[in-house]
Amino acid sequence: MLRYSLKRLFYGLLVLLGVVTLVFFLFNILPGDPARMMLGQRADAESIEIINRDLGRDKPVALQYVNYLNDLLPISLHNNSDPANYFFLDPDKYSPCTEFLALGSTSVVLKAPYLRRSYQSKRKVSEIIATAFPQTALLAVVALAFALVVGVLLGILSALHKDSWIDRLALLLSTLGMSLPSFFAAILIAWFFAYVLADWTHLNMFGNLYTVDDYGTGEYLDLKNLILPALTLGIRPLATLTQLTRNSMLETLSQDFIRTARAKGLSRRSIIFRHALRVSLNPVVTSASGWLAGLLAGAVFVEYVFDWKGMGIVIVDGLDKYDFPVVMGAILFICVLLILINLLTDILYGLLDPRVRMQ
Repeated sequence: MLRYSLKRLFYGLLVLLGVVTLVFFLFNILPGDPARMMLGQRADAESIEIINRDLGRDKPVALQYVNYLNDLLPISLHNNSDPANYFFLDPDKYSPCTEFLALGSTSVVLKAPYLRRSYQSKRKVSEIIATAFPQTALLAVVALAFALVVGVLLGILSALHKDSWIDRLALLLSTLGMSLPSFFAAILIAWFFAYVLADWTHLNMFGNLYTVDDYGTGEYLDLKNLILPALTLGIRPLATLTQLTRNSMLETLSQDFIRTARAKGLSRRSIIFRHALRVSLNPVVTSASGWLAGLLAGAVFVEYVFDWKGMGIVIVDGLDKYDFPVVMGAILFICVLLILINLLTDILYGLLDPRVRMQ
């Protein structure tokens, strides 16, 4: 089991290195100059050169890549003699670090991964992510909970009424849910529930978890703004979980132990909820864990449409302002989450099924 886990961890690190490399070179060969964006109409050649030197963008791309890896790695090099070359970590300006080996003018330090600072706000990217990610995580968890509850119930109804109008309606809704792009579904749901039916729903087309009080007394928790983005984000997993529950339930209901339970005279409710559902939910729970990672990464368009202040707004705003460290940091953070979730899922599979460890 240890060898299997280390093998999966190694593959995960390789994927992460590939993502870091791809993201870095992609955002360093894109057209657009952050220095010119920061200076605006005041931009001149000398000022642009000074800004690029301060940002470390005046050096060859290969050296910038090495410096970026040095910032990300938990064990890095700290140049004590020439901090202006950007190949260093300043504990006061960047991130706390602990020196544990001195090599002349260079120190080997232990630190947290440093995602650099925003070009625009000068805030640490890690602080920006720490502010935005809880909103995205809350949205993803609520959307998945909605998809699980409704999807399991619809799947059970569809299986119990196979080939009826309920089954056909559930199939139709599932097909539509899997076919609708997220951004189109977000616009459609916002228009219908927050504009056409606004007098009945009292929902807002735009809004965050916290709303500024009309009387200027501060912010208050406004959970109703969570309803529409969670509904939109939960449509695709809802469609998948409905069909998965239906198919798993139909397969379970045809098993011998269900026929035995019926022969013993158990009630239909007892057979469904105490015996069939317990077995049928195994693939559903497995799929839901995978959807959680997908929702965390796929909430960008939904958040942007509903102006939900999560990772989606951070990424779009960073792209709009050429704030590359923010965009790169947000993408890498999401990728690390996906890799960790997949790694934990693989290890769990290995614990539950020894055959997986032989692959």
